[in-house]
Amino acid sequence: MTIALLSGLIILVLLLIQLIAGVPIAVALGISSIAAILPIMPWDATVITAAQRVFSGVSIFSLLAIPFFILAGNIMNKGGIAIRLINLAKIVTGHMPGALAQTNVIANMLFGAISGSGTAAASAMGSIIGPVEEEEGYSKDFSAAANIATAPTGLLIPPSNVMITYSLVAGGASVSALFMAGYIPGVLWGLACMVVAYILAKKRGYRSDINYSGKEKLNMFVQALPCLFLIVVVIGGIIFGIFTATEGSVVAVVYSLLLSIYGYKSMKWKDVPAILKESAQMTGIIIFLIGVSSIMSWVMAFTGIPQLVSDALLGLTDNKYIILLLINIILLVVGTFMDMTPAVLIFTPIFLPVCQALGMDIIHFGIMMILNLCIGTITPPVGTTLFVGVKVGGVTIESVFKQLLLYFGAIFIVLMLVTYIPALSMWLPMAMGIIK
Repeated sequence: MTIALLSGLIILVLLLIQLIAGVPIAVALGISSIAAILPIMPWDATVITAAQRVFSGVSIFSLLAIPFFILAGNIMNKGGIAIRLINLAKIVTGHMPGALAQTNVIANMLFGAISGSGTAAASAMGSIIGPVEEEEGYSKDFSAAANIATAPTGLLIPPSNVMITYSLVAGGASVSALFMAGYIPGVLWGLACMVVAYILAKKRGYRSDINYSGKEKLNMFVQALPCLFLIVVVIGGIIFGIFTATEGSVVAVVYSLLLSIYGYKSMKWKDVPAILKESAQMTGIIIFLIGVSSIMSWVMAFTGIPQLVSDALLGLTDNKYIILLLINIILLVVGTFMDMTPAVLIFTPIFLPVCQALGMDIIHFGIMMILNLCIGTITPPVGTTLFVGVKVGGVTIESVFKQLLLYFGAIFIVLMLVTYIPALSMWLPMAMGIIK
């Protein structure tokens, strides 16, 4: 227990110091982990073991799904798919108050369900629908807040790279089950934000005068149908065992590339090298994080840190609901200064044993954790989706954050529902027969 406490303190203190100093998170994780194990292991053995852990951490076949889904998302972002989804969302929103903001919310959910990227959704949807909202008299702050608040839904609605990462750290949790489990929480997030947007828009008198004929609506739907079919092909193929998540990611790349170049003709082959370069850079960052985080996972397991945290939490109270609330609060705080991937890699082995001791299913915990960390992507100081949405919307964080607080309240309610009502996560994968 003393070793676990000492190692935990070394990791925590060094990690905080390096993050404050601006050291890249992957480097900070590696340095903190090695420093924590040195008091109980010789230097040469530490270096050799750390190298082996990095290699074994990234030498996993299922990790191939991550670069392919990243590539597919980048292709979709530049291939004309976003505008088709926005047009489809307009059909649904009609003339309700704040119709264009409601369109933004639905479009973010649809785009996220195809690309699996919150930042891509915020960028694509904000840059296309933001100027239209401004023309109709919507304030920039109102438009940007609705876009930012709902962009992370794509990290819950599959496909989601974070879910694939979690499945690996959590001991091989079913990716198919995680994908299905994310649908209802992701949709609830979107619906909660639509309620907030409705209230704000009605208060400000934002209404849309756009009226589409039946023929125009049909044309919009037909144009968007190939995008929606991608969801059916990829997710359906994974769920029904036609191909694995890794193979499904390749299918998503091929489908989106052919659709963008030959279907919508909004992208050319000469654009592909730049997209490949961008995707490779993003992949390198994530894979390096996973590799280095494998060192930390080994250090924590070797020193008994997860058991220490588990005993401490369970020693505070035996009330399941209070413990889950404490874990949620910790994850919400963590999400404000740490990206999702390293947070999943670090805190899954710490909190999963605690939640399993309370009887929580591994899938339910994964969705709760991912939803928590999704909120972190739209909060300062590290919220990448927040910064992208602010830049695209042409606003400041200070001005938009006041409105985001209302959305945070709605999202927090969804988080509590997902935490304390397991059926919201578990019903769909159980109904599909993926888990029993």
